[in-house]
Amino acid sequence: MNQKWFRQLFRRRILVILLLVAQAAFLIHLLVRGGRISQTLNAVLTILSFLTALHIVSRRDKAAYKTAWVFLILLFPLFGGLLYLMFHFQGPTRSLAKKVRTAETENAAQFALPGTGYDAAKECLGELLPQVRYLQNTAGFPIYDHTSVRYFSPGERLLEALLPALEQAEHYIFLEFFIVQEGHMWDSILSILKEKAAQGVKVRLIYDDIGCFLLLPQNYPQQLREFGIECVLFNPFRPFLTAKQNNRDHRKIISIDGKVAYTGGINLADEYINAIEKHGHWKDAGILVEGKAAWSFTIMFLEMWQICTGQQEDFQIYYPRSEQLCTVSGEGFVQPYADSPLDTENVGEHVYLQILNQAQNYVYINTPYLIVDDSMVSALTLAAKRGVDVRIITPHRWDKWAIHMTTRSYYRDLVCAGVRIYEYEKGFMHAKTFVCDDRVATVGTTNLDFRSLYLHFECGALLFGSSAVRDIKQDFLTTLQTCRPILEKNCRSNFFVHLFQDILRLFAPLM
Repeated sequence: MNQKWFRQLFRRRILVILLLVAQAAFLIHLLVRGGRISQTLNAVLTILSFLTALHIVSRRDKAAYKTAWVFLILLFPLFGGLLYLMFHFQGPTRSLAKKVRTAETENAAQFALPGTGYDAAKECLGELLPQVRYLQNTAGFPIYDHTSVRYFSPGERLLEALLPALEQAEHYIFLEFFIVQEGHMWDSILSILKEKAAQGVKVRLIYDDIGCFLLLPQNYPQQLREFGIECVLFNPFRPFLTAKQNNRDHRKIISIDGKVAYTGGINLADEYINAIEKHGHWKDAGILVEGKAAWSFTIMFLEMWQICTGQQEDFQIYYPRSEQLCTVSGEGFVQPYADSPLDTENVGEHVYLQILNQAQNYVYINTPYLIVDDSMVSALTLAAKRGVDVRIITPHRWDKWAIHMTTRSYYRDLVCAGVRIYEYEKGFMHAKTFVCDDRVATVGTTNLDFRSLYLHFECGALLFGSSAVRDIKQDFLTTLQTCRPILEKNCRSNFFVHLFQDILRLFAPLM
C-alpha cells in the first residue's frame, strides 16, 4: 500500500479508537472519583443492573445468551446492566430493524417472479418437504427448479470460473461482501468491473465497514465511483458505544444479470484463494448458481442496497426473463435463503437443525468455529445416538485463539455422544457446508457460532438432488485424508484448562 493510503487509514482508525476509549474513561471517572454524585450514580447503576437481570431472565431468548448476560451483570454490577441496555435499547438499532422490516415486507413477492418449483418438489422430495415449506411459507424464500449448481473448493478454483462469468455480464453486476482487500483476487475482479462499468453495465458493491476496518481507506467508495462503480458501506462504524455496530453484513453474494449468482464462504481477499498464506492452507467453499434461483440472490442484494441507501427501486426492472422462459435444465432443486438478526426467525440455525433432525444415514459438516447452544448440541448428539454418521471438520490452525479454545471445549461432549470430529491439519477450515444422505446439502456464509447464527446478516442455498450434493460429499471425504481425528483421550485436559474452557463457554454467546 502507498504511504498516503496508509496514513488515511491509520488516522481514521486511531481517531475512532481514541474516541471509544475517551467515552469509557469518562464513565469510569464518574464512578470512581468519589463524592455524592459518584455514590448516587453507583446506587442507581446497581439498581439498574438488578432490574435488568430480572428483565433478561423473563425474556424469551436463548438460555445460553441469558445466562451469559446475567453472569456478566453479577460480575460487574455497576456496568453490566448499563452495557446490556446500551446493546439492546438504542434508537440506531431500532432504526436499522425498521429499515430491514420495510425492505423485506415491500419486496417479499418479488422472489416468486420466475415461478417456484414447489409443485414439482412435492412430487420428488418426500420427507424433505417440511424443510422446503418452512423456508418458502414462513421465511419467504421459494424453491426453484431449472437451476444448475457448480461447487468449488478451494477458493482459487472458484475464481477461475467467476472471472469469465463476470466478463459475460450484459446489464448489471451486484456484489455484497464482508471483506474486500486489495490484492490479486480483488484486483482481478476490479479490472473487469471497471471495464464493464465503462461499457454501461451497472456495477454495485456493498461491503461491511467493520469487516474492512483495517483493510480499506475511508474514501474507498468515492474512489470506486470515479470508475463508474456504485459503492456503499453497510452499517458504517461510528466512534460511539452502540449495539448497532454488533450487527454486521457477513453475506457473500455476486449476482450477474440475475442469471448467475455466487455464495459461499469466500471473501474478496488473497488468503481465500491461497495467493498468500494466512494460518496455513485456506480451505473454503462456494457455489455458482445458474438459472431461476439466481434471481433470489439478486433480490437479497437489492434489499440490502435499499437498507443502506434508503432508495426505493422497482426491482422488476432487473428481472432478466420478463419475456422468455428460463432454458437452464439443471437437475434437482435449489432454495436460496437469507438470515437477518433483527427479526424473530433464526433461519440459518433452523436450516442446520432440520438437516440434522431429518438425517437417516450421515451428516458431514465443515465449519471454522463450533460454538453452539444447547439446541444445536442436542441435535448433533441425538443424531449420532440414533445411528447417524455425524462428522465435523474444524480448523487445526486457528485464527482467533480464544475462539479456538472455546470450540475445543465442545469436543468432549460431542465425541462422547458419538459425533466424529476432525481438525484440518494443513491450515484453516473456513468452509460452511452441510451435506446429508446424498440428497440435501447447504453452502453458505453461516458459521456454527453465536455471532453468525444470531447477530450477523447471512445467506446460503439449500440444494436438493443436485450433482453438487455429491461433489460436496466427495470433497468432504477427500479433505478427511488431511485431517487428524479427535479421540476421547484427546478431549481430556487438566483441571485448570478445563476450568478455563468452561469460563470461555459461559461467555461464548457474547464472543
